[in-house]
Amino acid sequence: MNNLINPHIFRRKQKLETRPMTDSALRKKPAQARSRARYEAILAAAKALIAEKGSDTVKMSEVAERAGVPIGSVYQFFPDKGAIIQTLAEDYMEQVRAGLREEVKSITDKESAGALIARLMDSYYAFFLMEPVARDIWCGTQADKRMQDIDIEDSRLNGEIFFAALKPLAPRAAWKSLKTDCFLMMQLTGAAVRLAVALDRKEGDRIIDAYKGMLLSKLMQNLES
Repeated sequence: MNNLINPHIFRRKQKLETRPMTDSALRKKPAQARSRARYEAILAAAKALIAEKGSDTVKMSEVAERAGVPIGSVYQFFPDKGAIIQTLAEDYMEQVRAGLREEVKSITDKESAGALIARLMDSYYAFFLMEPVARDIWCGTQADKRMQDIDIEDSRLNGEIFFAALKPLAPRAAWKSLKTDCFLMMQLTGAAVRLAVALDRKEGDRIIDAYKGMLLSKLMQNLES
């Protein structure tokens, strides 16, 4: 994949849009510097443990020990392990969305739109190949209804960003179909990448290349109709 753009676009540190978490996420949002430091230490510890052994076997007591904080401090912010995983997932989602907002600014015509779709797919794939924590979290979303709902909402928001960028290039009659396709593209992209990273690298690469071809063919139909 020689046209790979920097997957670190999905790690940019900038002011991100915020969305309310569900009831089972944060108990208490940190306000003071000391509390924020403990909060970040807890998340960093959880990420390290997930990278080492997978989220299924990580225990709250292990997170506390790795973070160097009392177990009560963990429960002060997170009612359960699922809340930690949800917080990490939403952080990754916001990073991806921030990168997407920046990248769609390069769309000026159909050719640049197609090129961007291909590059973003390569970058998203590379991001999950080199981020074991993100890969673990996303591969587990299908078993958790709460995470499924968050994943769908994330796809909807990202689809709206892409639709807004492509809308000026499409005839008005195609807008409704284009909006649906953008939403579907974002949701199916996650599934395609989850499949690709579960396979050996050569087969995974072929899956991504085939999926890019399908995406480009469908979206270009809307821009040309």
